[in-house]
Amino acid sequence: MAGLLCRLLLCLAAAGAAADLLLEEARRSVDLSTHLAKVSAELSLANAAGGTAASAFLLALEPGLEPRLAYLGVQVKGEEEEENTLEVRETKVKGKSGKFFSVKLPSPLAPGAKVRVSVEMVFTHVLQPYPTHITQSEKQFVVFEGNHYFYSPYFTKTQTTRVKLASRNVESYTKLGNPSRTEDMIEYGPFKDIPPYSQDTLKVHYENNSPFLTITSMTRVIEVSHWGNIAVEETVDLKHTGAVLKGPFSRYDYQRQPDSGISSVKSFKTILPAAAQDVYYRDEIGNISTSHLLVLDDSVEMEIRPRFPLFGGWKTHYIIGYNLPSYEYLYNLGDQYALKMRFVDHVFDEQVTDSLTVKIVLPEGAKNIHVDSPYEINRASDELHYTYLDTFGRPVIVAHKSNLVEQHIQDIVVHYTFNKILMLQEPLLVVGAFYILFFTVIVYVRLDFSITKDPAAEARMKVACITEQVLTLVNKRLGLYRHFDEAVNKYKQSRDISTLNSGKKALETEHKALTNEIASLQSKLKTEGSDLCDKVSEIQKLDGQVKELVLKSSVEAERLVAGKLKKDTYIENEKMHSNKRQDLVTKIDNILDAL
Repeated sequence: MAGLLCRLLLCLAAAGAAADLLLEEARRSVDLSTHLAKVSAELSLANAAGGTAASAFLLALEPGLEPRLAYLGVQVKGEEEEENTLEVRETKVKGKSGKFFSVKLPSPLAPGAKVRVSVEMVFTHVLQPYPTHITQSEKQFVVFEGNHYFYSPYFTKTQTTRVKLASRNVESYTKLGNPSRTEDMIEYGPFKDIPPYSQDTLKVHYENNSPFLTITSMTRVIEVSHWGNIAVEETVDLKHTGAVLKGPFSRYDYQRQPDSGISSVKSFKTILPAAAQDVYYRDEIGNISTSHLLVLDDSVEMEIRPRFPLFGGWKTHYIIGYNLPSYEYLYNLGDQYALKMRFVDHVFDEQVTDSLTVKIVLPEGAKNIHVDSPYEINRASDELHYTYLDTFGRPVIVAHKSNLVEQHIQDIVVHYTFNKILMLQEPLLVVGAFYILFFTVIVYVRLDFSITKDPAAEARMKVACITEQVLTLVNKRLGLYRHFDEAVNKYKQSRDISTLNSGKKALETEHKALTNEIASLQSKLKTEGSDLCDKVSEIQKLDGQVKELVLKSSVEAERLVAGKLKKDTYIENEKMHSNKRQDLVTKIDNILDAL
């Protein structure tokens, strides 16, 4: 309600000012050298003496061009010849139909004062091909219909109109006021004392072979990552909106004759940001290798060459993408972030975009999103985008705008907040996933998921378990002999018979227990029907021989200490016993290895 009241007051103020303002001079230039109609006007605006100060003035659009307006900008020159852009808002005028704009002056225009302003307007799809269909060898002619006068709600003292064409080949043009023509220029006027809202049809029929390329639909996706990258992808639908090709297309004539298909489009240049890298250009078929990339100091120039030349009515579709470093476009202060990028970027010179959709994919967890746009855009409902390692989705800003030209290549600023701790989310998800994977594998290899039991497999497992126990007991029993050898050596040094007797008693007790356990395991192997039972039996026999040799060595040590055996004889016998014992232990080890 408050916005409506403010707009109403602005309209009333502008309407009140209109009664006191007049145009002392209007110099208008209409550029028709491309497929756009670019109108620029230098206006000398005066406020009548005796009136009130005017804070704004009105601009009116010609009724026939209203729906074709793509851009309107107004500037005023300051004292130091600096151009200041003025605020322009659409408004209504009581009792008048059509489209009006209120332009706010930098400072109120006092009675009797003057100000010079420049107006720039760009219109799309106002040049109509005539004839509408041409053959491959014919040139393209178009018709423009406008107004001889600068359409204004104010009385105009004097005005001129200059029309610039694409070529000197002019079929016809209106001749109001005996206009002058030189090469590709037609000058009308000066016209004196023109009443408000004056109209008189201006019509020019001339040759224009400029590329009539139109982006009928474009989707621009900007994906922001706080890991240092911004991915940009543009899906473009192009159409040649010039005179439709009539008859067959001959590639032979097209390549042989320079003027064949003169209004067609072979290629065009797209200007990418200077930091663009990993550029790709493809369509549904795959990569298009006919493109060329040129890296300049302030930009990256890419020559886009479709798979076939574009004639009137022909269409093409392609996708172009690239990566940008985020530090050049993403700014932050604590948890506050601002993304500053172009809403629409350069596709080709004198571009026209009928329909544009921009999707800005922010990092997961971005909140408090606010968008600052240099011009009016249509915000759609925000969406969610899911990609790798996302949990609750990334917020996507969706905006639409139609009828865009090069003047709309301006920056849009997206403000949002983001908790930096959320950057650990993806690495932790990866760690957690690997942890779960390894844990699952560990559980899987340790559990038996078989539905039926395998008796043979169970028997093998039992035999393996028993064999492992046998190996442990045999090695432990061999260790008893080493401990007894140490007791014998201590006896030989101390001549204390009690040391030898206690060692012999410990050997007998533990050896008997271990031998019984091994025998028990041997019987289990026999029960399972394993042929390892015989090998365990052989180990038992060999161990008996080892024990016998150990005990003989202890007896001879007693005789040596008692003086009943000479030292040389003892040494010789001990060496013989040691060799036999080593051979027996080696055989036992070989059998254990075989188990």
